Amino acid sequence: QAQLVESGGGLVQAGGSLRLSCAASRIGFSAYNLGWYRQAPGKQRKLVAAITSDGSTNYADSVKARFSISRDDAKNTVYLQMNSLKPEDTAVYYCRAYYGSPISPINTYWGQGTQVTVAS
Repeated sequence: QAQLVESGGGLVQAGGSLRLSCAASRIGFSAYNLGWYRQAPGKQRKLVAAITSDGSTNYADSVKARFSISRDDAKNTVYLQMNSLKPEDTAVYYCRAYYGSPISPINTYWGQGTQVTVAS
């Protein structure tokens, strides 16, 4: 079965940085689109950043110029570099791999999530 495992979350001070990683196994990684999502308490899960199999990226307005998504297909890993962190970035962060549309994917897999807490 396919598996996605996030790592790199933790507690940081506002203005600090974290680098999240998501390692995938048992999928044709390079053919998948990838995304990072986050869910804060009482809020819906929302897209933070995405990168397609072709390398095109997209970011939520709230994280533009601060976060950067990248992928290393040789390592079957997608990263989220988070800089200038703000308390409002606090959430559980999830990675996702999917074919096709993110709204109606042909196939999709989710990681277990990793907690990011930004202290004020």
